[in-house]
Amino acid sequence: MSKNKSLLAEIWDFLKVRKKWWLLPIIIILLLVGTLIILGQSSAVSPFIYVLF
Repeated sequence: MSKNKSLLAEIWDFLKVRKKWWLLPIIIILLLVGTLIILGQSSAVSPFIYVLF
């Protein structure tokens, strides 16, 4: 493996080689929740995010 691979490339290679496709939805949900937390902290989008919950 190359030393200069990004984190996403490393995760994608892990999923392909190990056949751990069930991890993909978990990773996507974690990324979405992380994005909601970052956007909800202090932005103009936060009132709309709070309506979702």
